[in-house]
Amino acid sequence: MKRTIMLALAVALAAPGAASAMDPRHPDWPCHQIEIRNLSVAAFWTGPAIDDVGEAWTKDATIHDLVIRLAERRTPLDDAKKAAADFISGTNEEKQHKAKLLFAGLFATLNGERSQVMAGIERFSQRQQQLRGKISAELENLRAQEDAPNQDAAAVDKLGNQVAWDTRIFDERRHTIGYVCDVPSTIERRLFALARVIQQKLD
Repeated sequence: MKRTIMLALAVALAAPGAASAMDPRHPDWPCHQIEIRNLSVAAFWTGPAIDDVGEAWTKDATIHDLVIRLAERRTPLDDAKKAAADFISGTNEEKQHKAKLLFAGLFATLNGERSQVMAGIERFSQRQQQLRGKISAELENLRAQEDAPNQDAAAVDKLGNQVAWDTRIFDERRHTIGYVCDVPSTIERRLFALARVIQQKLD
């Protein structure tokens, strides 16, 4: 890459808008989606209240194992929905009990997974901001060395290569953020779909 092209790209990436948060209220949140820290049970569930469930679902090995399997994204959603529907069987009282435990487990598991993903996105954004600052500082140093009357050509080349390397890393990371930002929404859609199937079995 020619030095002038490399510098133009580095300047563009180091500009404040290149890695700024979409919402200034959340400076470490780089996604277009609005940052919602915690999910609400009411947004996904209209079945029997689960306030009294707590961690009871973890004490039933069958339900615990089913929750883990249904929550895993490697389990096809259609298969997960069928397994959830098949599990909600028996008398009305038994269905209510199973539904409460299953949904409580899914909500706790998927909400926890989503929180971990969101924390990871924020750490990713912080690393990008730090790298942007590093590139900006390197560019200032590079310009100063290039303008120096006793220019050290070897030092200029070395710093130029460092700027190019850091810029490449920044740009490659930037292109992955779209996929990463979709993960919380994917988790939410899975929880909603499974909750709906469970509730339908109670109708």
